[in-house]
Amino acid sequence: MAQPIEQVIILGSGPAGLTAAIYAARANLSPLLIDGSQAGGQLMITTDVENYPGFPKGILGPELMQEFRAQAERFGTRFVSGDVTKVELKKPPFRLLVNDETWYECRTLIISTGASAKLLGLPSETKLMGHGVSACATCDGFFFKGKEVMVVGGGDTAVEEATFLTKFASKVTIIHRRDQLRASKIMQERAKSNAKIDFIWDSAVTEVLGVENGCITGVRVKNIKTGHVRDLPCGGLFIAIGHEPNTKLFTGQLDTDEHGYLTTTPGSTATNIPGVFAAGDVQDHVYRQAVTAAGSGCMAAIDAERYLESHKA
Repeated sequence: MAQPIEQVIILGSGPAGLTAAIYAARANLSPLLIDGSQAGGQLMITTDVENYPGFPKGILGPELMQEFRAQAERFGTRFVSGDVTKVELKKPPFRLLVNDETWYECRTLIISTGASAKLLGLPSETKLMGHGVSACATCDGFFFKGKEVMVVGGGDTAVEEATFLTKFASKVTIIHRRDQLRASKIMQERAKSNAKIDFIWDSAVTEVLGVENGCITGVRVKNIKTGHVRDLPCGGLFIAIGHEPNTKLFTGQLDTDEHGYLTTTPGSTATNIPGVFAAGDVQDHVYRQAVTAAGSGCMAAIDAERYLESHKA
């Protein structure tokens, strides 16, 4: 049985997607949100969130996303659990296949599928994520006041994270697989001139060490050239080897930048296809914060509403 054509479908259930749903629902667009494999986005693996406005005492990441979702539901957002496995965006109505089973059609589409932090792929890293292991210094640096922390990476992201962490940590050690940084010269100079930043070269983290109560106690580091392995104590580990936008589904249909992020018209959330909009980390490789994602979700919903208003049958 064919599904009715939706006014707007939203892909992704992080801050951008759920904010878009709230605004679209309040505009009487009756949005349908497809939540994806990681419902709630990256905040679902974040413990305390203390920088989101309106929560002076902080709030757990999953709890914040639950509040977002409840608000979207209150105004009539409908939810579909599953992954979009195929999209057809050549012309409206746009078509989306969910879980290789059910096709949905819509007049406007808001893509807020986010970006995933590149991780080391260690089971111990996954186990201790949010308990001393983080992929966002801006989000979590405050919790490491007076502690010694490690940063994995050698590019601009790693150096930026390390420099930011010196505001809180007593010492920051950058662990890099090569014998020199890949970061820009100005970023390298900034790091090397900072008395709080140290370096471990030609090395990789092979294990994150923790205790029974689930908190990080250190890392196991292997020198790639010599094979020497040692355990180093630390109070936090930040993975800063980049992010990957969740845009593979749209390859060949939507324009992206050189890093794979969806490109939008300046001052708008519009993509190169009229009626398709992008919000949150899927199109933002600069800020990557819950509050900026939520803001762009609001923009996308307003853009979609205006598009529908100007394209009435």
